[in-house]
Amino acid sequence: MPPKKKTQVTKSLEATLWDAADELRGKMDSAQYKHVVLGLIFLKYISDTFMVRQRELARLVDDPDSEYYMPTEAAKRSVLEDRDEYTAEGVFWVPEGHRWEDLRKAAKLADIGKRVDEAMDAIERENPTLKGVLPKNYTQRELSTEAIGGLIDTFSRQDLASEEFKDLDVLGRVYEYFLSQFASREGKKAGEFYTPRSVVKLLVSMLQPWHGRVFDPACGSGGMFVQADSFVRAHGGTRNDISVFGQESNPTTWRLAKMNLALRGIEANLGPEWGDSFHTDAHPDLRADYVLANPPFNDSKWGGERLRQDPRWEYGVPPVGNANYAWLQHFLYHCAPTGTVGTVLANGSLSSQQSGEGEIRKAMVDDDLVECIVALPSRLFYGTQIPVCLWFLTRNKRGLSDGAPAARYRVGETLFIDARSIGHMATRTLREFSDDDIARIADTYHAWRGSAISAGQDYADVPGFCKVSATEEISENSYVLTPGRYVGSEETEDDGEPLDEKIARLSTEIRDGFAQRAGLHEKVLVALDSLVVGDE
Repeated sequence: MPPKKKTQVTKSLEATLWDAADELRGKMDSAQYKHVVLGLIFLKYISDTFMVRQRELARLVDDPDSEYYMPTEAAKRSVLEDRDEYTAEGVFWVPEGHRWEDLRKAAKLADIGKRVDEAMDAIERENPTLKGVLPKNYTQRELSTEAIGGLIDTFSRQDLASEEFKDLDVLGRVYEYFLSQFASREGKKAGEFYTPRSVVKLLVSMLQPWHGRVFDPACGSGGMFVQADSFVRAHGGTRNDISVFGQESNPTTWRLAKMNLALRGIEANLGPEWGDSFHTDAHPDLRADYVLANPPFNDSKWGGERLRQDPRWEYGVPPVGNANYAWLQHFLYHCAPTGTVGTVLANGSLSSQQSGEGEIRKAMVDDDLVECIVALPSRLFYGTQIPVCLWFLTRNKRGLSDGAPAARYRVGETLFIDARSIGHMATRTLREFSDDDIARIADTYHAWRGSAISAGQDYADVPGFCKVSATEEISENSYVLTPGRYVGSEETEDDGEPLDEKIARLSTEIRDGFAQRAGLHEKVLVALDSLVVGDE
C-alpha cells in the first residue's frame, strides 16, 4: 500500500509572511529587527494608500464628466503630483522616487539600505505628523543587502496589494501579528510594547467605548486604541465617534504606536513626543470617558520620591517602591465624572498592606470607586507567569449616562469575578481567552451593571465565578479585594447520601480495591515463576 500523503495545512497570510521575514533575520537581535520589519510594513502601507488615491485621480482626470478632467497630459500630470490632492483626503504624501515600487525595483542593488533610509527621511519631511517616527537604520552593518531586498520582496506579494482602501487593513493585521510574534521572542521586554490581544479585547468588551475620549497613559504600541476602534465599528459606529489620547515613555515604542495607529487611519494625540506619564503628563487637563491601560507591573523605579506632594494622590501618597496605586490614582485623576477606568494590575494590588497601600485601597472602596474586580489566570502575558487582575473604577454608580448604554443604580455594590480557570493554552507557555470566554466575563459584568448591549440579560451570583458584595462585606474582609474570598466555591450536585455514610462506603471501596490489587499482584508473580520453570 502506498504511503498516505500528508495533509496540507494552510498557513495564514500573517504566519507565512512571518516565516519568510524571520528567515532573513540572520544574526540580528529580535529587538532591533522588529523596527526594521515594522518600518517596512508601514512604508508599504503608506505607498499603497498613496497609489490607491493616485489611481483614483488618474481615472478622474480622464473622465470628461469629472470636475478633475484635464485635456492635456501635462495638466493631468500636475494633478497626479499635487500634494494637496492627497493630504486633503488623509493620505500621506510619498515623494516621487521614494515610493514602494521604486524600492522594489532597486531591492537587489547594493545601496538598497541607503535608499530605504532616504525614503523614510523624505516621507517624514513631507508629512509633519510623522516627524521623528520612522526608523532610519537600514544601513547598519548587521543588516545585509540581501536581507533588506528579501524583506522588500516578501512584502511585495500580490496578496498584499490593494485596490480599495477597505482592503488596506490587511497590512494592519500583518503589523499586529508581527508585534505579537516579536513579543513572544523578546520575553519580559514584550511588556514594554505589547499586551496580548485577548486581554485587550476583554478590557474593551467590558468598557464598551461607544463614543467620547479614550485615554491610555501607558499605551505601548497602541493595541488598546486599535481594539477600541474595532469595537466601535463592529457596533455600527465610525472611528470619528471616539477621540484617542495616549502617552508612552519608551521612544521606540512610542514610534511603534504612531505607526500602528496611522496604519489603521486612527488619529491619535500621543503627545508631541514620548514622555513619562507621572513626571511629564502630556494631557494634564484631559478628563476621559474611558481610561484603559496595562501599566508596568509592580514598577519600583517610577520616581515616586519626587512626587510626594502631587495633587493626583487624592486617596493617599503611593509608596516609592511600587507604582500600582500611583497608576490607579493617575487614572482616576484623568477620568471624567461619568467615566470608567479599566486596567490590568498584578494580583498583589488586591491585598497589599505595605507602605500605606491598604489605606489607599480602603479610601477608594469607602468612596465607592471600585466597580468590579476580575481575577485572571496566569500565563496570559509574554515573558511572565505572574497572575494578574482587572480593576474597573468609576465615580458614577448612580446610573448616569452620557450616550453609552445606561447603567443601573448600583451605589454601595462591587462585582467580583473569578476567571482563573477560564481560557486555554494557545502555546506551551501562553494562555488565551476565546471569544466565548470573553463574552462570558463581559456579559456577566454588563448584566450586573445594567448596560448589556442586548436586553434580557439578567444577573445572578454564580458560586465559584461571580458575586456582588456590599461595601460592608468588603470592610469585614479588611478591604482585601481578592475575588476568591467573595465568590466562594463552585456548587456541586447533592446526591442525597449522608456524609458519614459516604465516607464509610468510599473507605470500603478503597480497601476492596487494595485487596483486589494484592490478589492480582500475587497471580502475576505465580505466572512469571511458571514461565521461568518452563524455560529451564
